[in-house]
Amino acid sequence: MQCCISRCYFTEGRCRSPFRLLAEPVIIRRPYLGESLMIDRARLERYVTESRHRFEDLLGQMVGIPSISMDPAKAPDIRRMAEFARQVLTDLGADTQIVETGGYPIVSGGLMTGVHHPTVTIYNHMDVQPAQEPEWTQAPFAFKNKNGMYHGRGATDDKGPALSALFGARYAIEQGVPINVRFLWELEEEIGSPHFAAGLKNRMAIPRPDSVVVSDTIWLAKGKPAMPYGLRGLLGARLTLRTGTKDAHSGVTGGAARNPLGELMEVAHACVDAKTGKVKIPGFYQDVVEPTKAEIKSFLASGFQVKSFKQAYGFQTLRTNDPAEIMCRIWASPTFEVHGLTGGYHGPGVKTVVPGHGELKVSMRLVPNQTPEKVFGLLKRHVAKLNPNVKVEREGMLQPFKGLFEGPHVEAVKRAVKAGFGKEPAFIREGGSIGAVVTMQKAWKVPILFIGLSLPEHGYHAPNEHFDWGQASGGMKAFAHYFAELAKMGKG
Repeated sequence: MQCCISRCYFTEGRCRSPFRLLAEPVIIRRPYLGESLMIDRARLERYVTESRHRFEDLLGQMVGIPSISMDPAKAPDIRRMAEFARQVLTDLGADTQIVETGGYPIVSGGLMTGVHHPTVTIYNHMDVQPAQEPEWTQAPFAFKNKNGMYHGRGATDDKGPALSALFGARYAIEQGVPINVRFLWELEEEIGSPHFAAGLKNRMAIPRPDSVVVSDTIWLAKGKPAMPYGLRGLLGARLTLRTGTKDAHSGVTGGAARNPLGELMEVAHACVDAKTGKVKIPGFYQDVVEPTKAEIKSFLASGFQVKSFKQAYGFQTLRTNDPAEIMCRIWASPTFEVHGLTGGYHGPGVKTVVPGHGELKVSMRLVPNQTPEKVFGLLKRHVAKLNPNVKVEREGMLQPFKGLFEGPHVEAVKRAVKAGFGKEPAFIREGGSIGAVVTMQKAWKVPILFIGLSLPEHGYHAPNEHFDWGQASGGMKAFAHYFAELAKMGKG
């Protein structure tokens, strides 16, 4: 189906989208029957090529909305993003609504073909990280298309992948693949999904699917697709110590005055060995489930390269150069990280003061079967013994996740990604956290799979974030094939 394109703009509180110019909503062909369910690769290739301008136009408009969930001042932009997302899905022909949660909303829509067909929910998020780093070479929310390289905050995390999945779904439905596709676009993922569970309670607007596919993860490297089956959890904390009402002159008070920064550094040293990364908190490793031999074998077969890993993230040295150990460390082992120490003087030169207060910012990545609630208790007790004057406050928590490592859904992902990118993906764990995944697992108890499209060099959470047409177009093909694979499996 062909359509004309024009840029979206807001007029009198409403948004017009390129999908709006379709003569009518998606036309669903007669469903495929039985084993004849196949994707015509040549037709799909033409569709993807013809969709490029529409994709780039929509992505540019999405990137232009600074939907920073972490910044309360951006609340109007979050609402604007929700309205735009709703309009895009509605114009596609999806039955769409904005679901209120008590926090930022969720956009939920569906392309339904029949009650007897399997239903898959695609999860993405429309909120983004702040973009204040001085290394940005352009205005972060001024979208730039440089020969198929799409620059701007949110391009790869997660607006570009969301659109790739959307275009793949549109093709599958138009070709009569007997599957129901629902879209779940969150606007609080970057702040830990605090109201996502509340949104899922609205079962009329967000019904339980037969399976879920998430597109919010990163490959090992370009040309090396990797689909995670597990995510680490997260526990953040602030450790604060106040020993005075103000900073004091070290020449007058030094030696008698307590130094809160020094004491907090002592606490940090007692929590983690900075050279090895080994966590010293008693009981911290008690609930850790080590990866199986089959999992480690899959890690080793993934094509992970230490040199590429170092280059992608700008590392000069690592704690180890053994590939197997690095993979286990970043995917299947818990951590304790120090992110910042504040207090005292931070200007040029040295100002000889004894600070009156200090704050240590830390987090722990967790793995199955650790829980952030238990680990926070271990941290508080450990710090209390070390220094009873240090106040420990929790700053968000996410549970670890472990999904399917084998089975028909996993094989469907492998075949779909190979069809889209020409290479079967490695199945690994991922070191990051997605709070909504665990929430969906608890609420729905259905298979949750991942088809990520981002690359390390795309700059997740980093300055000069970008996406590219190669990943976008391959993603459209992979998703179209995945929906056909699910339709073959039928309604479970």
